[in-house]
Parts: sequence; C-alpha cells; structure tokens
Amino acid sequence: MLDRLIQTAIKPLITKAAKALVKAGVSADGLTLTGFLVGMGAAVAIVFEAYITGLVMLLTSRLMDGLDGAVARETTPTDRGGFLDITLDFLFYASIPLAFAISNPAQNALPAAVLLAAFIGTGSSFLAFAIVAEKNRIASTAFPNKSFYFLGGLTEATETIVALSAMCLWPEAFPLIAYGFAVLCAITIAMRIGWGWQRFR
Repeated sequence: MLDRLIQTAIKPLITKAAKALVKAGVSADGLTLTGFLVGMGAAVAIVFEAYITGLVMLLTSRLMDGLDGAVARETTPTDRGGFLDITLDFLFYASIPLAFAISNPAQNALPAAVLLAAFIGTGSSFLAFAIVAEKNRIASTAFPNKSFYFLGGLTEATETIVALSAMCLWPEAFPLIAYGFAVLCAITIAMRIGWGWQRFR
C-alpha cells in the first residue's frame, strides 16, 4: 500500500547512491546476494534472541534490496537479476517468522505458522498475477521499472518491513503482531484474487 509513495520519496537518494556504487564497481547481483546473506544473518541473530542485532541486519538487508534494482537500472537490468531478487526476497521474508518460532517455540510456533501460511497466499497471488499479466502483455503503471507486474495490496514490502521490525523491537508481542499482520495478508490475498478474477475475465 505504501511502496509507491515511499519509493517516489526516496528515489533521488537511491539513484544517487546507485550511481556511486556503479562507479565503485558494485554489481546489482552482488548487492542482491549480499543483502540476502545479511538477511539470513538477521534470522540467525533472532534465533539466538539478539533482537536488536537482528533488526539492524534486517534493515541493512532491505536497504541493499532497494539498491540492487537501482544499480541494475544504471547498468543493464537482466531477467536473471529479477529472478534472483524476487526468489531471495521471499526466502528472506519467510526466514524471520521461522526464526522467531525457533527462538521461542512454545509462544511463537503457532502464530509463525499462521503468518507463513499467509505469506504463501500473498506470494502465490502476487506471482500468479504476474505470470498471467506477462502472458497477456499487461504492464504495471505503478511500478513500470520492475522485472514483472508488481501487484499491490495492504501488505507490500514497506508494511512487511515495519511488521518484522516491530517484532524485533517487541519480541514478546510477536504472537499479536504475527496474527494481526496475517489478517492484513488475508485481506490482500482476497483483494488480489478479486483483481485477477476481474482483470483476466
């Protein structure tokens, strides 16, 4: 819901940073892979209940994720890069609830499972829409520079990062945050199914 607004606001800063990274010889794929590894480090930190360390690594990972596309646009965007980016993003997002479940299974296992099921719904509806949109040559007007159709909803990247950050700041509230965000994901899934049903009639 907030991705387009946030991306528009920070685009000049991200573009400037991307130009500097390109001059330094940093590649988009390198940023994608490094960001993913840092994100996995965040999950490991959370497993060991080092929540602030996990938060710092989580945000660093997402910063790199924001920069990799900008660096690609300053050089040559590739299908391989787009594929790698979205695949590793989904793995990262799934790793954080799993880490909370491992750190405190008695409290967090069930809400983490519910949230991961909701993530499967948002991810599958997102990718299924993108596949059919590509087949029908439908482009996204909101995110024209993405590798494929980016479908919005209540729980886009910005909202997900906020929720995961809140979990790190208030780990004792993980069940409440997880259940609440799962509800928002469920609404997003329903919206996307409705959009697909109407758009692909």
